[in-house]
Amino acid sequence: KLSEERGLYRVPSFHSFLVRGVGTYALEFLRAMPDLDTVYVPIGLGSGICGMIAARQALNLRVKIVGVVSAGAPAYARSFASKTLVSHEVTTQLADGMACRTPVAEALEIINSHVERIVEVTDEEVATAMRVLFTDTHNVAEGAGAAGLAALMKEQESMRRRKVGTVLCGGNVDRDVFARVLQDRT
Repeated sequence: KLSEERGLYRVPSFHSFLVRGVGTYALEFLRAMPDLDTVYVPIGLGSGICGMIAARQALNLRVKIVGVVSAGAPAYARSFASKTLVSHEVTTQLADGMACRTPVAEALEIINSHVERIVEVTDEEVATAMRVLFTDTHNVAEGAGAAGLAALMKEQESMRRRKVGTVLCGGNVDRDVFARVLQDRT
């Protein structure tokens, strides 16, 4: 409504402009670490992971890209597994940045073609990753931002002796929620 009233252009949550924009951080990330074996990327509606894919292609790298979704919002994981668009209810209470009910068809097509696998993480695993990030690095991460680390922690045995990166995005966590996470009351 606001865009109509003021003659503004509304950019949706998945848009080529956003993919290009987040692709710039992915370029910086991969240029800094071109020899990574694997990178874990949280999936909301797909702009971030599609930007990472574009950067990998632009740099002609072989790094495996692993998507991460909330087990309480598994639409992209189910869609990836079935190679068809699958909607699913959202129950996550902590990873709202990944609370996707229905994947974006364009993003799913790119993900299906270029992502190694998708890992589902629980709210409990995300909370643990948030605590680890804060305790060990003093970084505040929202649930979606800590999801990549949660997935890496879940797969730590298979990633042993590999060069692995994860996208730490989003410090937009509610103070009371973060306090409960730090006190292990999630």
